[in-house]
Amino acid sequence: MARAAVATRGTSSKLTRVLGLLALAGIVTTFALGLSLPRTVEQHEYSRLIAIHPALAEVAYLALGVVSLASLLYLVRRTRSRLWDLLAGASAEIAAVFLALTLVTGSIWGRPTWGVWWAWDARLTLTAILLAVDLGYLALRRVPAEIEARSVRSAVLGVILPALIIVDHFAVDWWRSLHQDSSLEDAKDNLGTPFLVAMFVGFAAFTLLYAWLLVHRFRLEQLEERLEDEGLAVALAERQAEATTDRPRPPVRPELAEGARP
Repeated sequence: MARAAVATRGTSSKLTRVLGLLALAGIVTTFALGLSLPRTVEQHEYSRLIAIHPALAEVAYLALGVVSLASLLYLVRRTRSRLWDLLAGASAEIAAVFLALTLVTGSIWGRPTWGVWWAWDARLTLTAILLAVDLGYLALRRVPAEIEARSVRSAVLGVILPALIIVDHFAVDWWRSLHQDSSLEDAKDNLGTPFLVAMFVGFAAFTLLYAWLLVHRFRLEQLEERLEDEGLAVALAERQAEATTDRPRPPVRPELAEGARP
């Protein structure tokens, strides 16, 4: 196990560090650009959240898309591999974080605009449902079962996610909604270039952060599974040894015992 951990750490350190540094630089730049944006008439300082809120939502969609694609590849027998299942699980955990942050920043943004922290708006409600389904997917992966059976049933739920993503994305177009239309269109038509630049930098920064987190969480999934397999093998070996030791010995016949005396 130690050798595997050392090998994994050694083969990925440079690329992972570069990816992490780029993500960190992008996040710092995004926050700096966001804080430097001008106040707007309607939303005042809260309009600066456009630098991070849309990016969080889009990266959450991206993470769930990876879950769905990896789940589909696992269900197809020709491409079935444990790696796809582990990738789906790792991406689903990161998606839950980004979805939660999307709801938090959206509530902060909506409070001065709508007058409440939460409204049963179509976009907000569907995003909350997406988070609930994602958490349900993660819980399903933890239900005790054979690895293959657990992975198959999780993958079946994973391939359904694109339908929810599509409905969530187009909710503001299909229903009357408090939520504004596309942030990109709004920034291009009403806010101007500084807001567009901040948004695009935010998209790039949070995508890099997602990639960095995915690499680390995927490796951790691999190590956890390896540890689980080795722990199971050790437990079976110990149980077999105990069974051999506790096995009753056959009784010695008296005549053989007397004949063995000097």
